[in-house]
Amino acid sequence: MARKFFGTDGIRGRTNAGVMTAATAMKVGQAAGTYFQRGDHRHRVVIGKDTRLSGYMMESAMVAGFTSVGMDVVLLGPMPTPAVAMLTRSMRADLGVMISASHNPFEDNGIKLFGPDGFKLSDDAELAIEAMLAQDLPLADATQVGRARRIEDARGRYIHAVKTSLPDNVRLDGLRIVIDCANGAAYHVTPSALWELGAEVIAIGVEPNGKNINAGVGSTHLDAIKAKVRETRADIGIALDGDADRLIVVDEKSQTVDGDQIMALIGTQLAARGELRGGGVVATVMSNLGLERCLNGQGLTLERTSVGDRYVLERMRSGGFNVGGEQSGHMILTDHATTGDGTVAALQVLSALVAGGKPASELLHQFDPVPQLLKNVRFAGGKPLDDKTVKEAIADAESRLAGKGRLVIRPSGTEPVIRVMAEGDDAGEVEAVVDQICNAVRKAA
Repeated sequence: MARKFFGTDGIRGRTNAGVMTAATAMKVGQAAGTYFQRGDHRHRVVIGKDTRLSGYMMESAMVAGFTSVGMDVVLLGPMPTPAVAMLTRSMRADLGVMISASHNPFEDNGIKLFGPDGFKLSDDAELAIEAMLAQDLPLADATQVGRARRIEDARGRYIHAVKTSLPDNVRLDGLRIVIDCANGAAYHVTPSALWELGAEVIAIGVEPNGKNINAGVGSTHLDAIKAKVRETRADIGIALDGDADRLIVVDEKSQTVDGDQIMALIGTQLAARGELRGGGVVATVMSNLGLERCLNGQGLTLERTSVGDRYVLERMRSGGFNVGGEQSGHMILTDHATTGDGTVAALQVLSALVAGGKPASELLHQFDPVPQLLKNVRFAGGKPLDDKTVKEAIADAESRLAGKGRLVIRPSGTEPVIRVMAEGDDAGEVEAVVDQICNAVRKAA
């Protein structure tokens, strides 16, 4: 079945255009509420959101949908995506919903669904719910319509949960930390958690107004946090995205530290303590070859998946791994969370910084990245990757990089774009093979 609504990370789009409307949100509430009504108990859904303006509209529409099919609703207000996953499980809810478009601008919004175990839904569950969106679903009898209530202590519950990811004897006293919350879902909870652990906290991106989420701040716009780290002479900077399920670190020299270096640090430290499961780390095909070599040098493996944190998590669960993530900053630490959690991952980095006695620039430089280049080629139609000339260019590139690099060619799942990525020890050769393939795709398109 072709997907019209669900993509690789729930439903997402521009508000009041295409699929991202109040009508769709209400229908999703009805379909998901119907799908998850199993048994005779009173069913419950937990709903959180980020700080974008359309969150009010989408939240109200989803409440209408869920209650109309007889499901009770617990409203959390603005909360990180991992907090919704955690509270879904801890409150014994049947379903969790996060209303967010992550790092996208405020004009967009999205819907992510979590099962009662706190994990994102399987492809089969999403397909079943999508099929129900086209159906006339039975509504609850008037006497069985659901109720909605807002809980006031959701922030405190999440702050307590993330703090318990560290041993009781770990404190952050003496650390000056800049935290950038992207004017998003973590604007209150993450600065509070860091302060409660003893850090000196300098917070930016903590004044949401509905329209400034991810606007010049957060993990995809690092100039603001880099400037603040320099200005305040901070020990480290932590940048989250709009729904706080990913992070990028900035060291005391205002240098960017991506997810690959963070995975290397956390994975090797857990391995040294005998706490790493699965024998390695799970990442996507986009993670740098330097990460793979770093782990291999310590007797650990790097398992690669398709792009998307859901695929990382699927491999982690099937292989018994407890550390995984993406170069873009999604960090999944299943000892502490069921989805990517930027705050939990940041605390592991900060704990290592306290214990290591080294500046962040040293601690977080786990390996020298291999030269890597990614280019996108837009095409008008057809299947350029099936073209004979393109296939020959790819085969030639693979031959040139054999044993000293990698090549990843993948079509975008959301737009007519071919993504061409290569990496290798010779930066000039990497650029040459990427350009060679891009030119072949352009001619074929």
